[in-house]
Amino acid sequence: MSALPHPRFGLFDHVDRFAAPLAQIFEERLRLLAEADRLGYYCYHLAEHHATPLGLAPSPGLLLAAASQRTRRIRLCPLVYPLPLYNPLRLVEEIGMLDQLTGGRLEVGVGRGGSPYELAYCGVDPERAQAMFEEAVSVLRCGLARGRVSAAGEFYTFRDVPIEVRTRQDPFPPFWYGASSRKSLQWVASEGWNVVAGGPLAELRRATDVYREALADAPAPAPAHPAADGPRIGAVRRLVVAESDAEAVRIAAPAYALWYDNLTKLWRDFGAPPERFCPDLESAMEQGVALVGSPATVTAEVARYFSESGCNYLLGAVDFGNLGIDAALRTLELFAAFVMPSFPPDPIRRPTS
Repeated sequence: MSALPHPRFGLFDHVDRFAAPLAQIFEERLRLLAEADRLGYYCYHLAEHHATPLGLAPSPGLLLAAASQRTRRIRLCPLVYPLPLYNPLRLVEEIGMLDQLTGGRLEVGVGRGGSPYELAYCGVDPERAQAMFEEAVSVLRCGLARGRVSAAGEFYTFRDVPIEVRTRQDPFPPFWYGASSRKSLQWVASEGWNVVAGGPLAELRRATDVYREALADAPAPAPAHPAADGPRIGAVRRLVVAESDAEAVRIAAPAYALWYDNLTKLWRDFGAPPERFCPDLESAMEQGVALVGSPATVTAEVARYFSESGCNYLLGAVDFGNLGIDAALRTLELFAAFVMPSFPPDPIRRPTS
């Protein structure tokens, strides 16, 4: 029987490329998810990317639909749907289908798209992405909450379109947004949505402070903006646990190197390699964006993450680069057996002023 989902711990995945057939990569992810479900991880967050080895799941809903048939309790979340690449009416219907297929376990991440190169490859002007995102959010809100879509905007026009495939969750699934700027953090707090921030601990703490301050000042989320027992405030961390620190570093270092190469390839292709990411495992561990080591070491690092970041949720990336399914499964097992029990599964509640 599956363990009860632990509200503090989820998983994040790019599904980046390594030297294996695609069918094998997808099947191993489904095996990983079945085990994560059994062990009590709260949610699996799947990225969407295009034209890059960073993301081999350009249609995340397909992989999540398959995962829904291999799991029973773990929640499933596209993180994120880049809204400028979607017809929002069609996305309302997809969200309804996925929430029904998952038995009401869907969570939904949305964004404008993190890479201008991916947007441009897909025929979207990156300069117009923010405006398209804002208009699409309004359409999603209308369709999911009301069951009909009416909109007359610059990009999308719909006239009282009925939504026949409604979500199982009422009024619709919890939403997520990746935010870094003060303005975006304040906006997502005003919506009462869950948030994923990033960066080293000090940078992350500044972001979570802004979010919490804005959340405390915001009115209670409207019924159309459910936050479940949240909101959750989290960050992604590469996560590798092994029997010893030395073993964990030995298997994580080459995997991190390949993942970093996949992460930056599209940017390098256009002569603009990003500088905001740690280029190697050693610097990532120093900055606290990779949690690698024995169960005791990782437990201490997770405690530091929660105490210093202001987060109440951790998204662990346990399979990246060429780490391999066996090492990823071992991380899941050791983390669930030795790290999770050190952090009581207290309910996550809306901060009050």
